[in-house]
Amino acid sequence: MPLKKIFGQLNCTDMERSTAWFAKLFDRSPDEAPMDGLKEWHHGESAGFQLFLNEADAGHGCLTLIVSDIEAELTRLADSGISVGETMAGDTITISQITDPDGNTVVLAQPNTA
Repeated sequence: MPLKKIFGQLNCTDMERSTAWFAKLFDRSPDEAPMDGLKEWHHGESAGFQLFLNEADAGHGCLTLIVSDIEAELTRLADSGISVGETMAGDTITISQITDPDGNTVVLAQPNTA
């Protein structure tokens, strides 16, 4: 299956509240609102994120974002008012888990370099 683009997606119960939270996470407003109850952030030519208004399924998702400097991102997020978790280092990756307003998990991950 040749893919042109892939989107991660999480469900929310309050679009306005969650849009504001993810705007802080991504450090910018959504790129598109293609239909009622859907916001999109585009990340380069081949990736994106969708926030979908779906009360029944909100709070059960997980999104992993690979970053180049996890400590800088955690500092930026904390400064913007987002509660950040502790970092956990493994053999090949360092992660930190944060929670969106609905209880979905957002994992920031930085591959460890040799």
